Amino acid sequence: MLEKVKINEVLFLDIETVPAQPNFESLEENYQKHWEKKSAYFRSENESASDVYNRAGIYSEFGKIICISVGFIYEKQLRVKSFYGDDEKQLLTEFANMISSWDRFGNKQICGHNINEFDVPYIARRMLVNGLNLPPAFDLAGKKPWEVNHIDTLKLWKFGDYKNFTSLALLADLFNIPTSKDDIDGSQVYAAYYEEKNLERIVTYCEKDVLCVANLLLRFMGKDIIDLKDLVKTVKS
Repeated sequence: MLEKVKINEVLFLDIETVPAQPNFESLEENYQKHWEKKSAYFRSENESASDVYNRAGIYSEFGKIICISVGFIYEKQLRVKSFYGDDEKQLLTEFANMISSWDRFGNKQICGHNINEFDVPYIARRMLVNGLNLPPAFDLAGKKPWEVNHIDTLKLWKFGDYKNFTSLALLADLFNIPTSKDDIDGSQVYAAYYEEKNLERIVTYCEKDVLCVANLLLRFMGKDIIDLKDLVKTVKS
C-alpha cells in the first residue's frame, strides 16, 4: 500500500482541543448533568464530575478545537500552517476553505496519528455544531472504506490488531525520531490554554506533532526523516 503513496501529495494533520468552558461550574445546568452522566463511566468513586472536567476536551460534545496544524513535504522540508484562536468557528472556516482548495485536484491524502478515531470525526462534528458545511475530505457519509483517502499511522502500526493503542510519542522513540523535549505534552494543553493563556505554546506543540507524524510515515516507507530545523512555519496572517 505505502509504495503507492506520493509523499508530496500527503497533508499531515494534528489538532489540539480543550473543554468548551474553563471549568465545570461555568457550564449551563443541562450540560453539567450531561457531563455528570458522561464522566460517570471513567471517574473513580472519590472523584466528582467537576474534578475530571479537564478531560472534557477529548469529547467533541463537550470540547472545542483551538488549533489545527497541517503540513506538507517540499524539498526535504516540512512546511506547516496553523489555524488557531479562541473563535472555533473562524478557525474551522479558514481550515475548511484551505482543505477544499487543496483537495480539489489530484489524488490527495490526509495523514495523522489516530486520525480515523479522533481528528477527522472531531473536526467534522465541530463543523456541524458551528453550522459549517463539511468539505469533501471530511464528508464521509456513505463512502466505502477504500473511498476514504486518509492515512492513519496508528492503523498502519496495528496491522489489524485492535487490542492496544500506541502513542505517537512511543513510536517516535521506537523509530529514533527526534522530538523536542522543551515544550508541553497533551496532558498540559488544558493548563496552557486556560491557566497560562499561552496559545502560541500550544500551536508550537501541535506543529511539532505534525512533523513527528510526517517522520513516522517516512520511517514506515523506509525514507529519510526531516530534521526539526527543516520545519518551516507559515506565519498566520
